[in-house]
Amino acid sequence: MRRLSVGILAHVDAGKTTLSESLIYESGMIRTLGRVDNQNAFLDTEELERARGITIFSKQAVMRCGDTTITLLDTPGHVDFSAEMERTLWVMDYAVLVISGADGVQGHTLTLWRLLERYGIPVFLFINKMDRPDTDRDQILQEIQREFGEGCICFEEDEKEVFYEQVAVCEDALLERYLEGGTITKDDIKERIAARKIFPCFFGSALHSDGVDRFLQGLLAYTTQPTARLQFGAKVFKIARDAQGNRLTYVKITGGQLRVKDTVRGGSGMQSERNPLEERIGSSGMWEEKVNQIRVYSGEKYETVGEAVSGMVCALTGLTQTVPGEGLGIQEDSDLPVLEPVLTYTVELPEDVDVAAMLAHFRQMEEEEPELHVLWQEQTGSIQVKLMGEVQTDVLGRRIEERFGVTVGFGTGQIAYKETIANVVEGIGHFEPLRHYAEVHLLMEPGEEGSGMQFLTDCSEDILDRNWQRLILTHLEEKEHVGVLTGSPLTDMRITVVAGRAHTKHTEGGDFRQATYRAVRQGLMQAQSVLLEPYYTFRLEVPSEMIGRAMTDLEHMSAAFDVPELEEDRGVLSGVVPVATM
Repeated sequence: MRRLSVGILAHVDAGKTTLSESLIYESGMIRTLGRVDNQNAFLDTEELERARGITIFSKQAVMRCGDTTITLLDTPGHVDFSAEMERTLWVMDYAVLVISGADGVQGHTLTLWRLLERYGIPVFLFINKMDRPDTDRDQILQEIQREFGEGCICFEEDEKEVFYEQVAVCEDALLERYLEGGTITKDDIKERIAARKIFPCFFGSALHSDGVDRFLQGLLAYTTQPTARLQFGAKVFKIARDAQGNRLTYVKITGGQLRVKDTVRGGSGMQSERNPLEERIGSSGMWEEKVNQIRVYSGEKYETVGEAVSGMVCALTGLTQTVPGEGLGIQEDSDLPVLEPVLTYTVELPEDVDVAAMLAHFRQMEEEEPELHVLWQEQTGSIQVKLMGEVQTDVLGRRIEERFGVTVGFGTGQIAYKETIANVVEGIGHFEPLRHYAEVHLLMEPGEEGSGMQFLTDCSEDILDRNWQRLILTHLEEKEHVGVLTGSPLTDMRITVVAGRAHTKHTEGGDFRQATYRAVRQGLMQAQSVLLEPYYTFRLEVPSEMIGRAMTDLEHMSAAFDVPELEEDRGVLSGVVPVATM
């Protein structure tokens, strides 16, 4: 049995969920087609999603097509929920990028394309809404090839000579063989698709199931299952809770197999702006737990299985320590997500609500959505969260009311600045009141852009015992460290434990916590600090006669942009702009 995990992505309103529904119907899984606007789509299982008509949470459906089992992963299209979409990329074998034939390549479509390129995921394109009278197939294909490259080829007539000519020009070696009279086989094409040299394009209308069956057959014909490893490995991509409150760890099995009651070990070096590993068992951050259930979800229903094998996407119960992006077994951790919120909101609570209890509720929400970066402000006694925008703010408020019965508000969004350092310094921290002693030396270096916070140790055990070194690393990881310029969170830094001292009689664990925090602070006071301001990359389309006014507005926003591209009756401006002015 061949197993594939295929994700569907799109700019909002391109018809992504409608295509998912139509694919599920064509596979024979459901007998009647649901519709987003009728609030009965198979994968829109949440009341909030049905009410708003948008996908908020990633969902899965299992489709069995002959000898192939496809786990279809439907992802949010709205930019406010793009972090949920990006986490799903971690477990995709192939992606389907849906483009509206009426709107063409839109701004968020380009963002999705760059993310798929970054994660190295092979892509199929489905150009939807071709039943609209204002759509032109050749024009849209030309636009796609202009934006994404000549590797985007129409696969609807894949037996014609012109098709093989287009395939051949995608790779020099293939072209040379083709010109010498050789043939291009289906395996040749599958290999180039997997290598992201060819991107098959299909046209149709998901709403009317036009072209969907042809697309599904093309997907089955031109995909291959990735090679599985023999040892057990799994990638965590989502944490959720079911209606009874059971914690669900969604994983894709990447190697070997996993059985119910198997013991799973985890607790690795995942780095983040505020590390969710802080509550883990033991000072080393390692944990060990048993799997109680293995659930295979399809829509809102699931079946329990005794074993999950390589290629399966399933939800595990019994694990309380997992975090999204974590690798289990021999699987490596994922990189930090590229897309993250740039606005910080203060949570406004009713007067009669226990703040400590609400902080625990928000920590639970943070498990499921790590990008919230829940922060407790001791000085003001308030809770802060990071959000993408107004739609996510409204949805989060509704979810908290439904789950915890508390109506919360959110203050005005503040820009989420960050800080880093530009030079190498050594920070030294002492903690030695009466009958206590600890000393910590930290080497603090600038990290690569986008690398987040990295914590390492390079200290001989002759100088400081291994257990104390591990304790220092735990204290470095357990909180969000802030800079000395504006008190903004630190990022893109590498902190290495290089020395330390403990007293055989008077040193306790808490002593090293204080010494570690003091070493960080002392190092930052010496360092050349840098304030990082968030910027948006933008692509603005306006009628040609408005291009001058748009450029003037953007200049007032301190934007930097390229020479405008003029196309018939419209102009396109691309550049970067500070979030604060946009």
